[in-house]
Amino acid sequence: MAEIRNYTMNFGPQHPSAHGVLRLVLELDGEVVERADPHIGLLHRATEKLAETKPYNQSIPYMDRLDYVSMMANEHAYVMALEKLLKVEVPIRAQYIRVMFDELTRILNHLLWLGAHALDIGAMTVFLYAFREREDLMDAYEAVSGARMHATYYRVGGVYRDLPDSMPRYSVSRWHDEKDVARMNANREGTLLDFLGDFCRRFPGYVDDYETLLTDNRIWKQRTVGIGVVSPERALQLGFTGPMLRGSGVEWDLRKKQPYEVYDKLDFDIPVGVQGDCYDRYLVRVEEMRQSNRIVTQCIDWLRKNPGPVIVSDHKVVPPSREEMKADMEALIHHFKLFTEGYSVPAGEAYAAVEHPKGEFGIYLVSDGANKPFRVKIRAPGFAHLAALDEMTRGHMIADVVAIIGTQDIVFGEVDR
Repeated sequence: MAEIRNYTMNFGPQHPSAHGVLRLVLELDGEVVERADPHIGLLHRATEKLAETKPYNQSIPYMDRLDYVSMMANEHAYVMALEKLLKVEVPIRAQYIRVMFDELTRILNHLLWLGAHALDIGAMTVFLYAFREREDLMDAYEAVSGARMHATYYRVGGVYRDLPDSMPRYSVSRWHDEKDVARMNANREGTLLDFLGDFCRRFPGYVDDYETLLTDNRIWKQRTVGIGVVSPERALQLGFTGPMLRGSGVEWDLRKKQPYEVYDKLDFDIPVGVQGDCYDRYLVRVEEMRQSNRIVTQCIDWLRKNPGPVIVSDHKVVPPSREEMKADMEALIHHFKLFTEGYSVPAGEAYAAVEHPKGEFGIYLVSDGANKPFRVKIRAPGFAHLAALDEMTRGHMIADVVAIIGTQDIVFGEVDR
């Protein structure tokens, strides 16, 4: 009789559904997964060690490059940890701006997740729709920071600058005549807040479109219902956070349970799943987009009515304006010292966490009183989720592995740090 034994297959690290440089060694019995061994470290960029070699203020740009789909949310945790050590009070307007951009970042993240997850399972249209909406939000990123992805917009003590009074506009070209350009610029005639207000009015209709394509789709449900089930108890034991934990039915959200910035002043709900499968996690993230849209709308209303400073005025941690710097010797010295040496942080340790689109993203900082950290530890949500991949895929088919990687919403910048 022929000997029947399991065989081993490599999945990735250049597989389009591996969402980055994940290498999975799958032990298969026919097409059923007996064991999945995730191999990571192929993208390791030593962010924590790099941050320990340079002044505190020069590490903010590194945070954008961790989870490069949730740029400003990463910066937020880092500047919050520094603010704890420096005992800096952030102006209220800056807090609202931060919350607004955190939620825009959540929508950006979930749009990419939805498009990529649907594409992995075989639905092409959603990917094109999701990227259409991402384009508007990328323009908002660019308007405030000058960069579409790696914004470096949050600063210790607030944000880099106030919201702009105008939006970049399209101009006539060989592809677009005046009529086209007038249509494309229709929502760009006012301020950034007007532009975002228009987006928030349109967005719920777009989410309805995604749900029309997927939520009751027979093939989508066959591929996601009952796949990768994690019980609430096991989800807690495995260190799940964010939509992965809420999809299993645990109502845990740092914005509600440990509010930071102005989340306690805003009205929104926490969506929670029931079964703990891929389908529930899909429903949780889709509803999160709707809730984020609610939060952004409230922030826009508040920001319209309440002008004010967006960063503290302490020139020991915040550079003076260009105008001051060119006219005043003291300001020039502050400017020079900040950009060459940074600032010294009182000895101590601090942990700050935000409800990042993927879960709890935390920064643990240890200072010995110097101008650079003694130790930086990043608590990345994706790392704990990836550790559970073996458990989630056992007994499933190879095709289900793709659905489970998609539902985990993994980005390797933060896993490999």
